[in-house]
Amino acid sequence: MMRFVSEPSTALKIQKMRERVQWKAPSLRDRGIDQTRFVIDDPREQNAFSFLVIGDSGSGRHPGHFPQRQIAEQMLLHKDECRFVLHTGDVVYLVGSSEFYPQNFIEPYREFLVGGETPTKIKFDQMVFNFPFLPVLGNHDYYDLTLFYGVLAQVSYPLRLLLRKKIDLDIRFHGSYQGKAFAQAFMDTLWLKDPMHLAEHLDRHYTAETSTGRCLKYEPGLFTRLPNRYYTFRYGGIDFFALDSNTFNEPIVPSSTQEDRGKLLDRRNEIEQEMQQLLQELSRLNVNQPEQSDAADDIRVKLQQLEEIQLDIDKQLNTEASVTDYEQLDWLRDRLIASLNSPDVRGRIIYFHHPPYVTEATKWYQAQTHAVRYRLRQVFDDVAKAVDIKERSIVDLVLTGHAHCFEYLRTVETGHADSNINWVICGGSGYSLRRQREEGTEIEEDDRIVAKSQLFVGRTGQGKDKQRPYSFLRIDVMDGEPVKFVLRPYVSEWSQRQWHDRALDPIVIG
Repeated sequence: MMRFVSEPSTALKIQKMRERVQWKAPSLRDRGIDQTRFVIDDPREQNAFSFLVIGDSGSGRHPGHFPQRQIAEQMLLHKDECRFVLHTGDVVYLVGSSEFYPQNFIEPYREFLVGGETPTKIKFDQMVFNFPFLPVLGNHDYYDLTLFYGVLAQVSYPLRLLLRKKIDLDIRFHGSYQGKAFAQAFMDTLWLKDPMHLAEHLDRHYTAETSTGRCLKYEPGLFTRLPNRYYTFRYGGIDFFALDSNTFNEPIVPSSTQEDRGKLLDRRNEIEQEMQQLLQELSRLNVNQPEQSDAADDIRVKLQQLEEIQLDIDKQLNTEASVTDYEQLDWLRDRLIASLNSPDVRGRIIYFHHPPYVTEATKWYQAQTHAVRYRLRQVFDDVAKAVDIKERSIVDLVLTGHAHCFEYLRTVETGHADSNINWVICGGSGYSLRRQREEGTEIEEDDRIVAKSQLFVGRTGQGKDKQRPYSFLRIDVMDGEPVKFVLRPYVSEWSQRQWHDRALDPIVIG
């Protein structure tokens, strides 16, 4: 079977990330350090503040344009008025490789980095941000190359150059090494510290005092590392919870019957044949001609969409080996309960990669989407039993990516504690955009509506009239209680081989 990428198991993801941060090592435990929390060192902090949100951004240059850089330039117009950037995952495509951090991350976001005036001198594992940049892991940040493409990466240079020119999927020699590149780029990888200097490092950078113990101090311009793959921080009276949804997105219901498995296998084979046909079409195009270059880009996008569907099918076929990251989910439950009981907190925002509710055409029906919805509901239901939430929601806002679009949804009465919550997908910040599903804007479960899409911004049109509206989000947090948010979506649309920048109407929440 043809594959571009492979995905490590959930158990391996958890194991590797624990090793990288020296999870619960004696030197950290003895100091009472909370490895899931940090404090932003910002003397300007106040209850009224703004921040930016992006996601699914990590692509390189396209023929004639550079979507990620275009969005970054528009974000810069808000930098002085905002306090940090949240990134909902897929920082670097296609396989989270360290080889692509220079061109797919450092170059487009150079003004957010210390030394950004000479971005080629910045090493991916030594980045320091002059403006807090707070990402979570996307699925592509965990991907690796399949053996087939790993072998192709070692062939002669002329053949490798031809392969890259035609397929152009941001692939070279290796993948992420199970998320290692992301960890080295953004996390405090304590496993790389000399044991003789680990104590000195902890005593220098883990100095913030909180109700859960000492924790890391995030110092813009000096030390800008994250303590873990999931974490929390408080700013302006708002608790932010960043999750790694890659470790709790395993399908819920196994496809155990022969009929169900047969249907999945048939679908996977159909996808395989379609991918082979697309590759043949791609080989016949001249990417040096603008129109054929656009057609080639569309084929690459379709190939990547189909491969994601294949991976989702594989998860459903192999549920007997699945693992769920209950340690992280229990952590979220306990921290939400503590936050709701704290008089110092006036609101809560969660952000992670895989959206529980979405109407983008390739994601709404996937098993991973339903799995994340189900498991997040379990957490919210447990919190609701422990805390008298009365008329308020458990969280005020949930931010995700993965679906390559901008979308704002609201749940209605779901029968669970995720009712009447605002859900925002910010996954259109640089990589290929996708369309809204034809099935409509209302999401149903068991023949009843559980969520409604209020706004969708994604790919539209065909051929020369195709429109690609890339996006980012600014969120203004108002002072006072109950908390109020103003969501301000911004769009940079590529159409007719030109950029058109615009602001969409604000969305007021609260």
